[in-house]
Amino acid sequence: MSMGEFPVGLEMDVSYPEFRVSLTLLSETRLRFEIREGPFARTETVEIQAVSLGNGLFAVSWQERDGATVTNVQDYDRGVVYSCVTPPGGRLLRMVGTIAVTRPADRAFDDRPRRNKALVLDAMTSLFQRRDASAVDRLYAPDYIQHNPAIPQGRDALRALVAGLSGDVHYEPGLVVAEGDFVAIHGRIRGWAEVPQVVVDLFRIEDGRLAEHWDVLQDEAPATAALGGVAMFDPAEGARHRADPEVAGGWNRSEETT
Repeated sequence: MSMGEFPVGLEMDVSYPEFRVSLTLLSETRLRFEIREGPFARTETVEIQAVSLGNGLFAVSWQERDGATVTNVQDYDRGVVYSCVTPPGGRLLRMVGTIAVTRPADRAFDDRPRRNKALVLDAMTSLFQRRDASAVDRLYAPDYIQHNPAIPQGRDALRALVAGLSGDVHYEPGLVVAEGDFVAIHGRIRGWAEVPQVVVDLFRIEDGRLAEHWDVLQDEAPATAALGGVAMFDPAEGARHRADPEVAGGWNRSEETT
């Protein structure tokens, strides 16, 4: 994540155990805070240094007029701020506060959708193209939840399923849509049933792994004149992902053939 993705314009309330502060990210070098109540109550605009730590994390530090120094680790994936404050008296305060966004940033800064798309593409091609059962532990959460009634719960069951797949099984990814911690992927799988099937898989991502899965499958039918020749699935529908560096690895692997 580059500093070009620092969420300039974002306004948020951060609730600590003892008080609440409103933060406005005015620029990549300036921040305004307002504490409305309690012994720390005041409003001030400060010069900041913001450093991207990747994956929705920023370290933001500043010094206030009274000499107090503040270092925040702002975790936008989890909606948490970890703060270390040294007041003028020198007593170190460590606090954890929760974020409530009151105004969104002027530009998109959350790269979870791109990272989550890459994760899902990696999982679908690793398991259902290369039939790599070892990828389950790397990509799926230990308490993975499965909503397909034909597949038992948990990673052990998924690992066994992949290890036993026929060499005829091959998955083609298409359109991928992501928002927050959810990813939906439209694809086609051959060798899973007697005829090719078109499937939409929906995943919930937690801590960088696939935590929950739903799917809907249909037997693929040929495009007909009555439907205007529109196909149920077209691999080219996801071609734009090839140009996205965050998912390029998944697409390179997904284009392997059996």
